[in-house]
Amino acid sequence: MDTESTILGIELGSTRIKAVAIDNNFKPVSSGDYTWASSYENGVWTYDLKEVWTGLKATLAGVEHREQITAMGVSAMMHGYLAFDRDWNLLTPFRTWQNTMTAQAAAELTALFGFNIPQRWSIAHLYQAILNGEEHVSRIAHITTLAGYVHYRLTGVNAVGVGEASGMFPIDSDKLCYDREMLKKFANLVRDRDLPWKLEDILPQVLTAGEPAGVLTTEGATLLGGLLSPGIPFCPPEGDAGTGMTATNAVAPRTGNVSAGTSIFSMVVLERPLRKVYEEIDLVTTPTGKPVAMVHCNNCTNDTNAWAGVLKETAGLFGVSPDTGELYTKLYEKSLEGAPDCGGVTVCNYLAGEGVTHMDEGRPLVVRGPEAKFTLANFLRAQLYSTMATLKIGMDILAAEGVAIDTLTGHGGLFKTSLVGQKYMAAACQSPVTCMDTAGEGGPYGMALLAAYMRNKAAGETLENYLNIRVFRNVTGSTVSPDAETVAGFNTYMERYKALLDVEKTAVSVL
Repeated sequence: MDTESTILGIELGSTRIKAVAIDNNFKPVSSGDYTWASSYENGVWTYDLKEVWTGLKATLAGVEHREQITAMGVSAMMHGYLAFDRDWNLLTPFRTWQNTMTAQAAAELTALFGFNIPQRWSIAHLYQAILNGEEHVSRIAHITTLAGYVHYRLTGVNAVGVGEASGMFPIDSDKLCYDREMLKKFANLVRDRDLPWKLEDILPQVLTAGEPAGVLTTEGATLLGGLLSPGIPFCPPEGDAGTGMTATNAVAPRTGNVSAGTSIFSMVVLERPLRKVYEEIDLVTTPTGKPVAMVHCNNCTNDTNAWAGVLKETAGLFGVSPDTGELYTKLYEKSLEGAPDCGGVTVCNYLAGEGVTHMDEGRPLVVRGPEAKFTLANFLRAQLYSTMATLKIGMDILAAEGVAIDTLTGHGGLFKTSLVGQKYMAAACQSPVTCMDTAGEGGPYGMALLAAYMRNKAAGETLENYLNIRVFRNVTGSTVSPDAETVAGFNTYMERYKALLDVEKTAVSVL
């Protein structure tokens, strides 16, 4: 690669659209971002697609030397439902991964396929729309994801990476395509519905890491306000799970990563299939199609963020306005002074529904008995334990299955304060947790690495080897191993947390 060239990764996350440009040494050299948020409209969590283009232009405006970009890729939050007619007119508002409105469809498809179909998957949303008799279903010509939509508008290529596709419909990891037997089962399921389309005809094409996926068209460049020039090659669009795996060098069997921010999910690359179907475990793939066990939880740091805002507002009463980054660092570090079991303080952080624990809605709770030691440190520690408590329920299932994990890498906002999130996550998963110095760049950095792999890989060079030998050989970071005291405290906390879920169910029904 020319020393003056850069490669660009873009990710449309839940709270930020971010772009990262990397140089020929895979170091981030420039970035831009734009803050946005989903809205709850008519019972649906959604984003206005017009804001995609506003956000992308604002994000790209922060990237320097855009004329040097020689390859790029687009990623976004996975799953959800975007349905279009044959002219790519949106048929119903974007339904994001946050929605828990497809319980009937997910349950029926899971039973039909013998394969767990979570509520947020595209096929669950499509089948629920069929069950609901929604008018738009007969006019569908394309369904895709947010990443797939943006990629299509920029390149004219209707395709997604295999990892992203695996959150739409189950993938055959041997043939690297949608599972044909399950496509047949779905066709038989809806045979009497008189639908004018076949599922395989409305799904996007599946591509694997390293394959070319089109170039920026003149129309695409116009959508970006002329900030990028036509002709830039694109790699296949991926989901935030695939970019997280790539950014943390966790794409080989027995490796895993935990992405922790607005939502939290773990990805563990499997050596063998799981023995049973678990509603708590999704089976997706790496960007090259290897099977992955995914524990996805809708709720992570949102409740903690809300409390941080209240504490900052409290400080303002005394004429103090701490920097947000410093505030989080101080609060996280204060939690280390708390008791290993949080002194009897228990938090349920559910703002949204939670598939792992079968909640359709959430009501954040803080609960303590009269004997609890309600200190700031214990409260903050309980808050941080709660961000990963639901994840632990799923990870315990994988441990019982005998799934081996040699390395577990953490990335995302929960790990920004040095060592704190790692310490608690190591206790929750009972595995060493590593944070790389580059992990703070997260998904867009992983997307840039996938674009670099497409552009620079040697003939026959696998993504695993490319990352190990070229990208991460000299990357530094920190590793925290579980300590017995924190593990015991977390396990005690989990006993209370699981009991608190009965209270959470009642709170949802009465509040």
